[in-house]
Amino acid sequence: MTSNVKPLPAVSEAPGWIDLVKRKVDALRFGSVQIVIHEGRVTTVEATEKTRLPVLGAVAGATDSH
Repeated sequence: MTSNVKPLPAVSEAPGWIDLVKRKVDALRFGSVQIVIHEGRVTTVEATEKTRLPVLGAVAGATDSH
């Protein structure tokens, strides 16, 4: 029986996309980083940033009691 599990590369041999992922994560306060793999190869690293808006007084939890 053969295994498809590949050992992780040594830190000094790590592919460039790992540094890219680290930079994108470090640059985000809220959001996500997605790694796209095609045929066993990382092809795209996508970052989506979320901007949280402050809650304004009565608008946030207002309920209409009519």
